[in-house]
Amino acid sequence: MRYRTRHVTRYDYGEEVPVSHHLVHLAPRSHPRQRCRKGTVSVEGKAAARADYADYFGNPTTYFALQEPHRGVVITAEIEVEVAPPPLFAPAATPPWERLRAEARALAGGEDEDGIGQYAFDSVLVEASRDLAEYALPSFPGDRPIGLALAELTLRIHRDFTFDPTATTTTTPLAEVLKKRRGVCQDFAHLGVGCLRSLGLPARYVSGYLRTLPPPGKPRLIGADMSHAWFSGWCGDDTWVDLCPTNGRLVDTDFITVGWGRDYDDVCPVRGVILGGARHTLKVSVDVEAVDA
Repeated sequence: MRYRTRHVTRYDYGEEVPVSHHLVHLAPRSHPRQRCRKGTVSVEGKAAARADYADYFGNPTTYFALQEPHRGVVITAEIEVEVAPPPLFAPAATPPWERLRAEARALAGGEDEDGIGQYAFDSVLVEASRDLAEYALPSFPGDRPIGLALAELTLRIHRDFTFDPTATTTTTPLAEVLKKRRGVCQDFAHLGVGCLRSLGLPARYVSGYLRTLPPPGKPRLIGADMSHAWFSGWCGDDTWVDLCPTNGRLVDTDFITVGWGRDYDDVCPVRGVILGGARHTLKVSVDVEAVDA
């Protein structure tokens, strides 16, 4: 599938801001299933400083600073990518999850060229806990292939938790999400990551977009034409499997990857620091268009 996406972020400030600094993760990263044909991030107004680079995790990143008085900022990301189908996933043929836990521990304490072991540790927004481990364990009986366990965990989160955009914010603790059983795609991705790390398994948080074309009479999947998030579980060697607990499915050609890290804090679409500004408003619009198939 080939997609064209336009993501516009607009901040309006209550008073003039003399200086602002911004860090943006909006350009897509390339990986074996995704090729970036175009990825531009533009800023309305003249930026005094700008740098485009790959961050620690390999995600395309843009930094810019505005150093003249301004009443707002508009950031526009326009991308075009080609997304290929994932390889055939045979969950029963994957290694037992306990073996991967032992391998992850060995990687964390020794040579780890691919940086897999780091995804088994706590991060800013995701901390391992007994409650998360207890929620995950029914899907992880002894000697079960990791693929089967990941698939069941994804479906259980989809079944047990209700999508509710009013229930949480970007700072809501994961323990509260687990208790309320409500949240948004970011929360459910964090939940999947937290469950795996609580069992000693590496897991990544993935940020991107989801485009859907529902059958006649069927509702659209949650997350269409907006920023979306899911999680990725390690299945041994250099194999990662991406799963979307929000919609209870494997990630396929309907998903566009922007970046991944340990949690949302690593791949926040737009973050920044402003001097002054009083109260401000934020508006975000996302358009995802399938160019051809």
